[in-house]
This record gives sequence, structure tokens and C-alpha cells, in this order.
Amino acid sequence: MSEQNLAEIKRGCEELLPEQEFVARLKEGKPLRVKAGFDPTAPDLHLGHTVLINKLRALQQLGHEIIFLIGDFTGLIGDPTGRNDTRPPLTPEQIAENAVTYRTQVFKILDPERTQVAFNSEWMGKMSSADMIRLAASLTVARMLERDDFAKRYKAEQPIAIHEFLYPLVQGYDSVALKADLELGGTDQKFNLLMGRELQKQAGQRPQCILTMPLLEGLDGVNKMSKSKGNYIGIMEPPRDMFGKLMSVSDTLMWRYLELLSFESLPTIAAWRKEVDEGRNPRDIKVKLGQEMVARFHGADQAVWALEDFEARFRGNAIPEDIPEVSLEAPVEGLPIAQALQRSGLTASTSEAIRMIQAGGIRLDGEKIENKALILAIGTNVVLQRGKKDYRRVTVVPEN
Repeated sequence: MSEQNLAEIKRGCEELLPEQEFVARLKEGKPLRVKAGFDPTAPDLHLGHTVLINKLRALQQLGHEIIFLIGDFTGLIGDPTGRNDTRPPLTPEQIAENAVTYRTQVFKILDPERTQVAFNSEWMGKMSSADMIRLAASLTVARMLERDDFAKRYKAEQPIAIHEFLYPLVQGYDSVALKADLELGGTDQKFNLLMGRELQKQAGQRPQCILTMPLLEGLDGVNKMSKSKGNYIGIMEPPRDMFGKLMSVSDTLMWRYLELLSFESLPTIAAWRKEVDEGRNPRDIKVKLGQEMVARFHGADQAVWALEDFEARFRGNAIPEDIPEVSLEAPVEGLPIAQALQRSGLTASTSEAIRMIQAGGIRLDGEKIENKALILAIGTNVVLQRGKKDYRRVTVVPEN
């Protein structure tokens, strides 16, 4: 095992536990069984999901066995991770429909010929009631309450349903069923990943190592990428929308996206950062990121078209680089465009904002706004323009 391979495995990761144990396994020279689970809770994946899938790809290219686990059984329970309320489970029909699209989308990154797709209903669905009770006896309530989200809800006297305790147990048992050597998950999944180690020990297996990846921030640069917060980039979004959203990310967030989403090498990214520090326009790097993402999910020809389309829309109406930036809080339903214009200082009032829109004097990302009732969703990051010289870069963030 080379130091370069280990550096690629650890690229962007938060923790690799226990690292010495993992390195020892690599030195044995046998392909590792690497598992990552995804509950099909929505029909489409977004770029935040691909952080883990990209890591699976890196391990696959190093010759390891990749298991893409679809949690069709755990989806029936509902993952309580990071929640302060009880999550309603999905119906079997919803899960089955979403699982089909997951398989299609994930193979835009992973090699289908070398990827094992598994469903945890294959083994959990065969468990009897007695088997489930024995599994539940593996852990105490006190240990479950060590989980941060359970502890907070218990302390706040918020309800915790009994079935929610089953989720980490089932996820842990998946590792037993699959004889996993390594499991990947987000930082919020650490308790569940360690549960896999515990249950494997109880089953007489060599316990898996775990690798946690950070939760990718969404377009607002604050909250994790999430459809519910409206700050996401879906991997099946049209090329124009995907490219435009990536061009709207902040110069700081751009480097985070490159580390976690790009397949460019770390030395290349470091060279780009040095060039930007020395005066290169960061927009050039965003173009590279945007084209890489569009090419990955839509094809190289669409990446070329997305850039040409983007430049055509802004040609003759070039937006200055150094413009005022403002963050505007909004409720979950979003921020009306008139309020955005008034609160950002582009107009003195919402009524003036509406008059300016009707007169064709307001642009959003270079294009005239025609809909005075337009709502800017949470996570929106756009350039608003009044007349020829007055600009604001506006980010819409959730209310505290």
C-alpha cells in the first residue's frame, strides 16, 4: 500500500477509525468489502449525497469491493439522525420507486460492473419477531441515549418512539450480514457506524473500520445541502441550472466543493488555489468545477453548451467582481423579490421595487425580472441589479 493511496482514501474525510487497524488490513493485500448505505427517502440524489459515492469510487479504483446498500428496510423505520422530532416512515411503494432512480443515478459515478447493489430487506425481511427481540437485546437504553440527538430530545422531553431505537441496530446488523471491512457515512452517522463494529464483535466477526465524511454545505454556505432547505443542487437538474448554481457559490465554498466533489487531484487544486492567491480570477476555477459536474451527470457536450449558454446570457451585461454581499433571512416559504430588493438596499420600499420590476429595471443574474411575485427560495445565491451600476449579491438564509 502506497502513501499516495492512503492519502486518496483520506482525502476530505473527517475520521478514519481505527486508522492503524485500517492500514494493517490494507497491508494484507486483500480487497476490502466497503459498504455505504442510502435510504431512498427522496426520488433524486443531490451533490451532497455524492460526497460518499465519490469516496466509494476512489476505493473502487483502488481495487476494493464496493457495496452500495439501499436501505429499503431502514427506510420503513425512518432515520432519526439529526432530528428533533419523530420522522414519518415511507411507504413500501415510495421506497421501491425511489430505489429504482437511485440505482440509475449512482452508476453515473460508480462502475456498474464492479458494484454490488444490496437491499437490507434481503436479510431483515427474513427476521422473525424473536430474531428482532434478540437483536434489540444487544444494546441498553442507556447506550442508545448516548446518541446526541436522542439525548437532546430526551432532555427536552420530546417524544422518542421505540422503533427509532431500532434504526442504529438495523444499520449495524447490515454490517454483520454483509461482513463489511469498512463502512462509510457522514459525520452525523458515527454512532450508527460504531454500532456495526459492536454487533460484528458480538457475532464473532472482525469489526469493521469506519470512515466519516463531512456534510456538504449547501448553496447558502451554512446549512448542509438539503432539499427541505432549498439549498441543494440535484444531480439530475438541467445543465443550465446545475452550472448556474455552481457559478453562484462563494469563492470560499468553491474550494470545499472542489475537495469533496471534484475528481481533480489535490496537487492540481492546490496549484489553482495558489494561482487565485496570486491574482487569478476565482471565476475561472468555478467554470472548471461547473463544467466537470455537468459533464459527469449530463455528458461533455452539455458541459460545453452550459458554459456557452451562461456566457451568452451575461455577455454585454458583465457583472463586476467586487459588489456588496448581503445575507437575508427568510421563512421556510422563501423571500418575495420585492422584499429582497428593499432589504438589500436596491430600492427604498417594496412598492418601489414592484414599480421597477414592471418598468424592466431589475435584473436577476443578468436577466430581466418579469414576475413581480417571484419568490427566492432558502439557499438562493443570486446577483440582483438595478439599472446599469447598482448590484447586490444576495444569499437567502433560514430564519434563526
